[in-house]
Amino acid sequence: MKQTKAFLLTYCVAVFCLSLWNGSIVYAQKTPELENEANIFSRVISPTPPESVQFCDENYDLSRYDAREHMEREMLSFCYMHSTTLQIIKKANRYFPIIIPILKEEGIPEDFKYLMVIESSLNTKAYSRAGAAGLWQLMPTTGRELGLEVNANIDERYNIYKSTKAACKYLKKRYSKFNNWGLVAQSYNAGEAGIAKQISRQHSTDPLDLYLNSETSRYFFRILACKYLFKKPSAMGFYLSSSQLYPPLKYTTKTITYPISDLAKWAQQNGTTYSLLKQANPWLRQTSLQNRTRRTYILKIPTKSSMYYTPSDTRAYDTNWVIGKNK
Repeated sequence: MKQTKAFLLTYCVAVFCLSLWNGSIVYAQKTPELENEANIFSRVISPTPPESVQFCDENYDLSRYDAREHMEREMLSFCYMHSTTLQIIKKANRYFPIIIPILKEEGIPEDFKYLMVIESSLNTKAYSRAGAAGLWQLMPTTGRELGLEVNANIDERYNIYKSTKAACKYLKKRYSKFNNWGLVAQSYNAGEAGIAKQISRQHSTDPLDLYLNSETSRYFFRILACKYLFKKPSAMGFYLSSSQLYPPLKYTTKTITYPISDLAKWAQQNGTTYSLLKQANPWLRQTSLQNRTRRTYILKIPTKSSMYYTPSDTRAYDTNWVIGKNK
């Protein structure tokens, strides 16, 4: 008896749901406007790769099938990793104004900001399983070789200014070896020796012609796709207004030449919180600043005005990133 009742209940629920489903189809068919609106949320599109793209003033032809399909794969990756892609566009409004002047000052092509984007997704606290850290994902040994302090107490790979200057030094050294910025970008992933070996084996210096491992093969195309994304996000399905971007933060600075035994207490004494101090200075790795050698450090403290920003006041660093009148 119980089984019969359960069967009848299940049958009735199924019939009811089916009638609702059929009704919704009929209703949509009778009202094309609603049908079109519904399709907006269910439509999946494939972005069209460009015929060519420039990187560091070098033109790369993407019309050949392999190049086109590699590019398309990375464009699809950006298109359908929505939350990550949206966040890097938002964060770029905060970090590109810091990074780009350093690249220009150091003589590094501005396009390398896209390499930084794919390395860290603009997460200032990014840390890989291999031990790479910061926006530029520098390894500990590499960081030290480039003049950064890297230890348990201080890790300047997380310092936006110092790590960017270190990365520029690294990139310039690679350019003196390869004399091609595309190869320099690939070597950032595969290593100088790895790319040099493949150039020698394959008798080619064209980044698109080198047959590399799957990760490095994707790497350069991911940089190109990232550049294409930032050229006009709406072309890849991302529609943002200026008010949705993250505004640059403003700071006051304190020059420190002494140890700080308790950073939380020091933060309170200087009108901020431990949490905000650590966010502004992610290179501080512990609750104290040991500074046994009395080095000079610059600590940033966010201003109250930038902590409580008004979205409507935010302006886009690049107006191509946004739509609407409020640019």
